[in-house]
Amino acid sequence: MRPVPEQPSPVSVPAAADESIPRAFMHRALRAVEDLLVALVLAGIALLPLTGIVQREFGRFGVPGAAEWLTQLTFALAMLGVVLCAREKRLLNISALDFVLTGRIGSFARSLANALGAVVFGVVAFAAWEFVQGERSNAAVLSGGVREWTIALLLPLAFAALTLRLTWQAGQRALGRVLVLVLVATGLWWMHSWTGEPQGKWWPLAAALLVGTLLGMPLLAAIAGATALCLWNAGYPLASIPLKIQALTTNSTLPTIPLFTLAGYFLARGSSSQRLVAVFRALAGGLRSGPALVAVLVCAFFTTFTGASGVTILALGGLLMPMLRGSGYSERNALGLITGSSALGMLFPPCLPLILYAIVANTALANADVFSVERGGVTIEQMFLAGVLPGAVLLAFAWGWGILVSPKSIPASPKDAAQTPRLARAMWDAKWELVLPLVALALIFGGIATPLEAAAIAAAWAFLVVILRRDLKLTQLLGVLSECGALVGGILAILGASMALTHFLVLEEVPVRAAEWASQSLESKLAFLLALNGFLLVVGCLLDVFSAIVVVVPLIVPMGQEFGVDPIHLGIVFLANLELGYLTPPVGLNLFLSAGRFRKPFGEVVRSVLPLLAILALGVLVITYVPWLSTWLPSLLLK
Repeated sequence: MRPVPEQPSPVSVPAAADESIPRAFMHRALRAVEDLLVALVLAGIALLPLTGIVQREFGRFGVPGAAEWLTQLTFALAMLGVVLCAREKRLLNISALDFVLTGRIGSFARSLANALGAVVFGVVAFAAWEFVQGERSNAAVLSGGVREWTIALLLPLAFAALTLRLTWQAGQRALGRVLVLVLVATGLWWMHSWTGEPQGKWWPLAAALLVGTLLGMPLLAAIAGATALCLWNAGYPLASIPLKIQALTTNSTLPTIPLFTLAGYFLARGSSSQRLVAVFRALAGGLRSGPALVAVLVCAFFTTFTGASGVTILALGGLLMPMLRGSGYSERNALGLITGSSALGMLFPPCLPLILYAIVANTALANADVFSVERGGVTIEQMFLAGVLPGAVLLAFAWGWGILVSPKSIPASPKDAAQTPRLARAMWDAKWELVLPLVALALIFGGIATPLEAAAIAAAWAFLVVILRRDLKLTQLLGVLSECGALVGGILAILGASMALTHFLVLEEVPVRAAEWASQSLESKLAFLLALNGFLLVVGCLLDVFSAIVVVVPLIVPMGQEFGVDPIHLGIVFLANLELGYLTPPVGLNLFLSAGRFRKPFGEVVRSVLPLLAILALGVLVITYVPWLSTWLPSLLLK
């Protein structure tokens, strides 16, 4: 994911001179309707598991067919949320040229990328329409008398909306937008009328797709375009793309992703960060390196719930930087510590990458037919436990660097009589935030609730916290829900498109061939793990963690099976390496976010992070070559 430069608030910017009042009204009305739809769907996803708990405990207030409706709502969130993503220009991409190309050249590059993305989305919208036409014969009916194919209509509608949005963004004037629409129409006509064999005619399309991806085409368009091109070249129908995206409705664990994300958004929106900082400062007040420990722990806590380390930098940077500078840390060391600690929560439950890895790895294992009788796949509970000790290792390494660079001229302050009362007051003020992860995990591992139900309780808990503390007004609730829905929708849509690409790779036996190549080229399990570290470091630079999981995991899981690597251990190694990728120059995402948040030159941010990056790399090697750090807790507690 690449950050988009901040835009002026729409409230403070007057309407364009050529924008009529009716057009401005229609624009605001459309935004309001989109926000409301996403908010209602997300609220429904949060409420349905809660009604299931009530029905199980009291035998009443249940919703008929709640499980089926929950997965359908998750699919609807993916489609509606990705449309909001496009509206806010927040669709993920893997290009770093946004920070290099400026002026007219940069504007032309972005326009070309959006135009090519619009063509891809138009093709997918057409394929989705044909898919829905075929689904109309499906007699499946949800509770309430709603036929399933009517919800599948969101597929062509969403991709048609994406086509129009990118068309609008590709052209600054009406003529440019008309030209893009002509290009889209030409692509659709060509696809519909083509009856011959590809016979080598695929490479100009592949070149255009590659150029668009490098220039900043949305990752969803890049993956969908690559899948469509592969299917067309191999003679398979393009209906596999909408089919696999619609298959999101069959995964009962997927709704945990928006629910835990919503809990994190609620906490980040309020003043919870200030209360947590107060707790950790009181806890580490007697240590000279206490401020470094505070920064590491607070960053890890917020990344654990939001799943996005960039949100941590933006939300906590303004709070932690004055604290570190006031404690005697140099500006460079403070900058490096905040930036480097921002991704450290990805291994702690209930962070979203752990959930997503379990889902994708299970699919990969099923496709490779390598489920073991004892394991039966990878579960969310296993990944939650597996990340605890490796995450603690990386926290310890980061804090160790904080100790090395702590100001030597400031002596360690002894604990005084006021220390304990101050800690008690801080913990009491932050009691609801501190209890939240404990409650969610206790429900899961105590067998009281499923991960989905625990996620719903966590979201409801966080909502009540910010409402009762008056951190969030009810009038602001719609904005938080739509913002969360946009983030999650973009991730889920990429997941669906990537599953279509994975389906093609399985048909062509690419994972099996890759595993055979690895077994022949690499001599041992240790050599495989070392090569994997280097490969994943590059992947982490180029892709955000969610995209990397859905693209890379289906390839490396069969390889790991060839070398006897436990898929749980492989997942932790995978995620730990991606943490480093966020910090690796020249295109590590968090480097750009930190430069923008603290208004520092990119080179200065890189120099500040390099020492901590080297130390964290040692921690990743420890995690890689000591597998019991990942497997001991799951084997101990989940027998």
